This record gives sequence, structure tokens and C-alpha cells, in this order.
Amino acid sequence: MSDGERYGNGAAPGAGDIFQLLLDGHARTKADLVHLTGLARSTVSSRVDALLASGLIVPAGEAASTGGRPPARVAFNARAGLVLAADLGASHATVAVSDLAGRILDSTTRPMDISAGPEAVLDHVVGQGGELLAGSRMPQIPLIGIGIGVPGPVEHSTGRPYNPPIMPGWDRFDVPGYVQRTFDVPVLVDNDVNILALGEQATSFPDATDLVFVKVATGIGAGIITGGTLQRGAQGSAGDMGHVRVPHSPGSVRTSDGGLDLEDVASGTAIAATLRTQGVAAESSSDVVDLVRVGNIAAIEATRQAGRDVGEVLATVVNLLNPSVIVLGGSVGRAGEHLLAGVREVVYRRSIPLATQHLAIVQTQAGDRAAVLGAAIMVARHVLSPSNVDAYVAIER
Repeated sequence: MSDGERYGNGAAPGAGDIFQLLLDGHARTKADLVHLTGLARSTVSSRVDALLASGLIVPAGEAASTGGRPPARVAFNARAGLVLAADLGASHATVAVSDLAGRILDSTTRPMDISAGPEAVLDHVVGQGGELLAGSRMPQIPLIGIGIGVPGPVEHSTGRPYNPPIMPGWDRFDVPGYVQRTFDVPVLVDNDVNILALGEQATSFPDATDLVFVKVATGIGAGIITGGTLQRGAQGSAGDMGHVRVPHSPGSVRTSDGGLDLEDVASGTAIAATLRTQGVAAESSSDVVDLVRVGNIAAIEATRQAGRDVGEVLATVVNLLNPSVIVLGGSVGRAGEHLLAGVREVVYRRSIPLATQHLAIVQTQAGDRAAVLGAAIMVARHVLSPSNVDAYVAIER
């Protein structure tokens, strides 16, 4: 269905709907927008004028003339507002400032123990964010939202972490309310795997509308994008691969109900435990990665087997969701080809041929900024949604 047909079948779109047509960064004339929407020129003109007055779009020169005065073009103004984004890990905090297109303008990363508690960690985020905003060289540009990623489950509708295993003191803490004591803007909170999926898609696979990002580290989780939209589920727990039951593997640890969680078999902690039973000194994910990188045969085989175990779960995901890209990240996911090889071995063997015909299974390519980039994108998509743009334009007018 074309844009014109879609708009013609319902109520006339507001300024926010027309604004969505400019988010791709291409400048367009009012005539272009009339053609895309099927609306009257007077309607488009009033919507565009309102967007220009709000600062969300700006003049972008003139199009080629077909006779008479060249028509003026307009384009999305990514510098109409700033986003503050934070990626909180178990032992670090990265804080960044971005524009509305998700381009990182400045960032800082400092050691930070997530177990220090929400007040201490969020005070650090607020303090670092304030310093970045003050030094952004754009003091007249308003802050329009804050995005925060945390290493644990989050009830996305409230922004409250929910029983996060490595975040003592954070359970059901009102993160948005605490941050809004300093910054009176929308505050969105999500788990780190979801924002990694958004960052990876934007950075490495902008044309992929169906992508699964899998983080393999101390825990295991997935960020799922289908139809171009991040899927959080009813309460925000979608993608919790780590607690999916898997077949028993020698040396793995059974749960209290007799089942096995994927994290018990394939996380960095589980791989380290397997290596210790073989007399290899390994206590953590980082130890496993170090052993793999120096060519330790036991670590390589244990990591490849972990990849096979992850592949057992991902084969079901592939058959159910049919993604075009699976990205492996996290400390273990970045350790080399061995985890990747194990995943590919099982997924390509156990998934239906149609689902794997064009499936790419790759290592993360987005780098260390993927998480804060994803947090910034999360906020930008929220504040620039049609309904929020309509509300903003109404206020500005």
C-alpha cells in the first residue's frame, strides 16, 4: 500500500505523520509531500508551516524548476534537540549526548560498579550528563529525552528494573522518577540487549527489518527486531534466552526443577565452570576469552560447544521468526570464530531451509558505542513519534 492510499483510507494525517516522511533525511518539496500523502496542497502547506515554526524541519534550498519559481524544499532538523544516553554495565557507565538522528556528539566512559545501588549510579549518570551537555557547544538546543540501558530485566512501561540478578538494590526502583528530579524530560529505560539490538541495526544493518542480537557474556539474552520494530513483549521480558530450557550436556548444572537453563550451559560463567572440571584455571567470562585468544584447546572446544547449545535455542527462534540477520555479541560473543562456528553448525542444520536461505549469522560489528547509540535511538523514536510530534507542534504554536 502506498503512502497516499494509506492516508486516504483514514483520517487526514497531522503534522506528526507528515514529519515521518522526512525522517529519512531526504529534502522534499510541499508538492512531493502532496504526492506522497494524497492530501490537499493547503493541508500539507499548513502542516509543513507548523513543523517549520517548531524547528523540527528547516528550509533545505530549492528544487530544480520545471518552469517559474523553483519550489522550496524542507528537511528534518536533527539538531532541533539533544538526547542524553547511558549504557550501564556491571562495572562501567558510558554516557553520551546525541542529536535527534542518533549521531553521537560526545561521550565518556568511567568505571562504575552497578552493585553500588541506583542512587549512586544514577547520580553519576546525571552528573556526567550535565557536564557533557554543558560542553556540547550547543547550549541553546534543548534536551528532549534520556535513554538508559541496564544489565537486567526491565518493565519497559514503567522503566523499573525487575528482580535484576546482578543489580542489588535496583528491584522496582523508579529510575525515571529519580532522574527526572534533575532533568524534566521523558526518561526511557530498557535492558542492555534491546538497546544493543537497536544500535547494531542502525550501525551495521540499516536495511535489515528482521534482526536478532544475542549477547553471550555472564548471562545470555536476545534483542529481537521484527518488521523494523523492537519487540519487548507484554511486560518487557521478550528475548530472555538465558532461561530457556535446553537438552542436558555433560558437566552442566541442573536447576531446582530438574531442567537446564541455557545460561547454565553456555554463558561465560558456565564455560569457565566446565574448564575447571578439566583442570583449567578459569573463573569468569574474561578468563575464557583470554584462554581462547591464546589458543587453549580445552577453552576453544568448550566455547564451540557453548555455541552449539546457543544454536539449539536459536534454531527454534529462526523457525518461528525467520530473521535475516543474527548478531552475536557480548564478551564471549566477541572472543573469535569459535562460538560463531558452533551456532552456525546447529542453526543451519536444524532450521528449515527456507528460513536459512538468506540468513546471515555474524559477530557484532557496531563496537563499544552500540549500546549508547541504541539508547539514543530508542528515545528519538519515542519523542519523534507522530502523536508526540503533534503535541510538540501544538505547544510551539
